[in-house]
Amino acid sequence: MKRFDFRDEIHRLDPEKDCVRIMQILQSHEFPWDMGRALGIALYRTYAVPSIGELLGKTDEFTGNTQKRYDDTALILGNMVQHGFEPGKGRDALRRMNQMHRSYDISNDDYRYVLSTFVVMPVRWLNDYGYGWRRLSDHEISGITHYYRTLGKYMGIKDIPETYEAFEELLNSYEDEHFAYTEGGRRVSDSTLDLMVTFYPKRVSGLARKFSMAILDDSLIEAFRYEKPSKGWRKGADLALKLRAKVVRRMKPREEPLWADNNPNIRSYPDGYQPSRIGTFPASCPVAHDVDPVAHQDLYGPDGDSGPAPEPAEAGPAADGRA
Repeated sequence: MKRFDFRDEIHRLDPEKDCVRIMQILQSHEFPWDMGRALGIALYRTYAVPSIGELLGKTDEFTGNTQKRYDDTALILGNMVQHGFEPGKGRDALRRMNQMHRSYDISNDDYRYVLSTFVVMPVRWLNDYGYGWRRLSDHEISGITHYYRTLGKYMGIKDIPETYEAFEELLNSYEDEHFAYTEGGRRVSDSTLDLMVTFYPKRVSGLARKFSMAILDDSLIEAFRYEKPSKGWRKGADLALKLRAKVVRRMKPREEPLWADNNPNIRSYPDGYQPSRIGTFPASCPVAHDVDPVAHQDLYGPDGDSGPAPEPAEAGPAADGRA
C-alpha cells in the first residue's frame, strides 16, 4: 500500500452518502492520534461555556469519575464511527448517548455548539495549526461535516449548520458570547488535565501538564483563569507537533485500523463492555434504561432495530430540542 492510497479512496467516495466510511478512514487509518487529540480539545472547549461546565461540575461525573467518563465518551463516539448508525453496536452507542443526554435539561443551542466543536477542531488541528502529516482536502472536510450533521439529526438537534463554514462561524460566535469562568467548569478542566498527565510516565508528568497547557489557546486559558503559558512553551509545543507531523508523513500507511477499543488509555473495562451498558444511569432518569428515550419509530423506523436505518428527519425527534 502506498502512502496516499487512503486519501485517493476517500476522493472516490461521495462526501454525503459515504460520510461514515470517510470518517472511518480518517479516524482509524490516516489520523488516529491527531483526531483523538483534536476531539479531546473539542470536548474540553465546552467546559468553558457556563451552562455546560456548571452542569458537568454538578454531576460530579467529570470530577469524581474522570477516567470512566473519558472512557465512556471515547467508546461511545468511537463505536458510532466504527460501526456507523445501522443496527448493532453503532446504534446501541447512539441510543446510549441519547439516553444520557435526555436525563438533563440541555438547550438546543448548547447541543449545536458542541456539535460544531466536533466538526471544526479536527480541521483546525490538521490544517490551520499544521499538525497533520498532510492537509485535509475540501472533499474530506465535507465528509466530516456530513457525518456530524447526520449524527446531530439522530440526536434531535434542530437548525444544524449546513456547511463547514457555517459550523465554524457558529463556534466562533458562541465562544465569543459565552466563554466565561465558572467554578464548575474550572473543576472539570482541572480534573481533565489531571487525567491527561496519567497517560505519560510519572517522571515526565510535570512536563506533560505544561505541554498540555501550551497547546490551549488564549481564550481557554482566560476562561479557566490559568496562568498564561510562556512563549517558550508555546513555541516548543508547536514545533514538537509539527516535527511529529513530518516524521509521520514518512511512515508507512496504517493498514490495520486503530479503533477506540485499542486505546491503552481506556482502562475502565478490562473484561470488555457492551455499548448499551456503559455511561451513566442517573437515579433521577425518567426513562427505563433499556428503552430508547426518544421517539423510537421516528428515529429508527417502524421496524425498530430490525430494519434499515432511515434518513434522519431534519427537525429531529425531540420537539423541545433535547436529545
